[in-house]
Amino acid sequence: MKIEHSIFTDQGSRSVNEDRAGFAVSGDRFCFIVCDGLGGHGMGDIAAQTAVDAVRQYFLCSSGLDAFASDVLERAQAAVLAAQTADLRMKHMKTTAVLLCLEGNRGISLHIGDSRLYRFRNGKLLSRTADHSLPQILYMTGEIREEEIRFHPDRNRLLHALGDDTEAQRIAKSEFEICAGDAFLLCTDGFWEPVTESDMEYTLQAAKGAKAWLSALSALAVQRTRTDRADNLTAVAVTVKE
Repeated sequence: MKIEHSIFTDQGSRSVNEDRAGFAVSGDRFCFIVCDGLGGHGMGDIAAQTAVDAVRQYFLCSSGLDAFASDVLERAQAAVLAAQTADLRMKHMKTTAVLLCLEGNRGISLHIGDSRLYRFRNGKLLSRTADHSLPQILYMTGEIREEEIRFHPDRNRLLHALGDDTEAQRIAKSEFEICAGDAFLLCTDGFWEPVTESDMEYTLQAAKGAKAWLSALSALAVQRTRTDRADNLTAVAVTVKE
């Protein structure tokens, strides 16, 4: 199967882009990652870049998908904590992380925080990761509807993130089969808040590949966030073809 991808990031109206995205390829294995540094804690851009670098380096020297997925975010966590210790200016920095790992007909996702992975088959949404956030808990307990997560006043209240020294065990992992016609979207909250799941589906169905799909989606996201409070926006689109 052929894997195609495209990456988009935009600073929005913020003074610093604290989002980071990256990918790595080793033989027939692929890894994609998106991180959103937490601006309220300072040095979020460094936390996000530290996590991306740790993931890419480990992927390129790992021997297989299972070994890599077993502890990759724990290693990213260790890298962020080490950077906190090395420079007191960074002692409060944190970041979300969402990963997609592909090999053959297998896929693995891992995440911590509220950066999401959406999974599609033949243009239709199959699933998304569950945020580690207060609004996600409210939705899961039936107190709000899923669509209310996007604009909930506490949507930025995360329960877990890399950089908390007790969070290694909070990482969520999922495994699934992949096939031709599958597509994936990894993105930060600044991206998924302005674009709906319906937007993701119809732009995917109209697109001929990852680049065209993400171009259409990012145009919508930017158009809907033209304010003086616009967040950073980052996404990685991945498509699977024969």
